[in-house]
Amino acid sequence: MYLDKTGIRRSFAAASVTYDSVALLQRTVGKELLHSVDTTKLTGTLLDLGCGTGFLTGELLEHASHETTIALDIALSMLQTTQSKLADKCNIIYVCADAERLPLAGQSIDGVYSNLALQWCRNLEAVFTGIKRVLKPDGQLVFSTFGPQTLHELKGAWAAVDHYNHVNAFYSEAQLKHFLQQAGFKNCQIKSKLYTSRYDSVWTLMQELKHLGAHHVIANRNKKITTKAAMQQMIAAYEKHRISDKIPATFEVISVIAKV
Repeated sequence: MYLDKTGIRRSFAAASVTYDSVALLQRTVGKELLHSVDTTKLTGTLLDLGCGTGFLTGELLEHASHETTIALDIALSMLQTTQSKLADKCNIIYVCADAERLPLAGQSIDGVYSNLALQWCRNLEAVFTGIKRVLKPDGQLVFSTFGPQTLHELKGAWAAVDHYNHVNAFYSEAQLKHFLQQAGFKNCQIKSKLYTSRYDSVWTLMQELKHLGAHHVIANRNKKITTKAAMQQMIAAYEKHRISDKIPATFEVISVIAKV
């Protein structure tokens, strides 16, 4: 899967102001992610990988009695938003870096946590290899990411218009497990859950994706400007999914707990 890393950085940097207003799913998934682990064992140095505007970082600070939290994100403005929100908190290190090239010492981290961020990485095997390198021998990786059923309604609607990729492709449970095993993780617990969000219109959904920064990030998408006619055709195809007065959007969330 090839993603435009520069586009990703720009999209999320631009969304740093609007992200929190539409990130209900991200907050819900983040809370469930931490509920899946024994928070009394969150000790030492923890890394929030792809921290965004700092929701999971804040949750880690609330639930854990650890020494240090590292908040890392590829978009500087996202990191600055996190720093502003958590200005009254101590023992937080802010790092602007790419998850595929972690600038951290080997075996320096007790736990890596990531909430709906790793789907924007081009090379997950490299990401997992880097995470394993920085984890201590008894450390663990806990993360959530989007699965292949995510936005299948939107994908299907665009497929009725043309053959270009308008929606990101997401890795399956089997692919994630393979990447983790290739990186050296032996104990992996993986589960999938479907969430359905409902919107007044297709435009409302697309506006939310824009506010989240989750738009225009596919490198091989159609380089031409989408015409008004094509957009109307896509919306008409999507409207077939409307139930009562709302249109649904499916999000498949895959949650993983992996140990070395």
